[in-house]
Amino acid sequence: MRAFLGAIGAAFLGLLASTGRFAIFTGSAFSHMVRPPFYMKEFWQAALNIGFFSLPVVGLTAFFTGGALALQIYAGGSRFSAEAVVPQIVAIGMVRELGPVLGGLMIAARVTSSIAAEIATMKVTEQIDALVTLSTHPMKYLTAPRVLAAILVVPLLVAVGDTIGVMGGYVVSTSRLGFNPASYLQNTVDFLEMRDIVSSLAKGAAFGGIAALMGCYFGMNSGRGAQGVGAATKSSVVAAAVLILAANYVLTEVFFSG
Repeated sequence: MRAFLGAIGAAFLGLLASTGRFAIFTGSAFSHMVRPPFYMKEFWQAALNIGFFSLPVVGLTAFFTGGALALQIYAGGSRFSAEAVVPQIVAIGMVRELGPVLGGLMIAARVTSSIAAEIATMKVTEQIDALVTLSTHPMKYLTAPRVLAAILVVPLLVAVGDTIGVMGGYVVSTSRLGFNPASYLQNTVDFLEMRDIVSSLAKGAAFGGIAALMGCYFGMNSGRGAQGVGAATKSSVVAAAVLILAANYVLTEVFFSG
């Protein structure tokens, strides 16, 4: 029994230590974002990689999700003669929840893994040590530009994904379910509120920051060798996905509770 309780205590203390290290890392990353020097080339390169190159996967995911959501809502609503609510539910489902969450998870899958693998490889090949030798702070050069770019760019990706998702529901509803195109669009516009859009963009900024921070944190703290790079990449994606889902619940409570 003593050994069992000791193992639980050790795991709990390890969790607290990891949380503290990540909190310090996050504070350092944000402090470096507002202090010169600023590496704009790294920022624009990160913004291009996170934003533009992620558009295809985010757009396709949103489109097919919107279409499938329309089919499911129509099938469920038909049991209660409530098929007419398809435009409203698709709009609120995509903008409030599915658009930001799926966009964040796609960013975690694509961008977090890329950042973690890149920085972990730099650590293994001692390129980070070389930056220190050249009086360049690794947090300022590697972490701050990527985190800032993700915070600014992912909300734009979420906005595009929301729009494409709603259009996916529109295409399926008008071509397969017999909805009038003009009426469908009017119902969508009338039902959405500014709070829905603001919450979606705020979630995008939070999810982007989480995804970039996870990639940088696990990359900076990776083990040596190819096995360390692989473990850092895997752990970063898992941690980013879990934290994105947890942050989604917290932000939903903040915007829509009561």
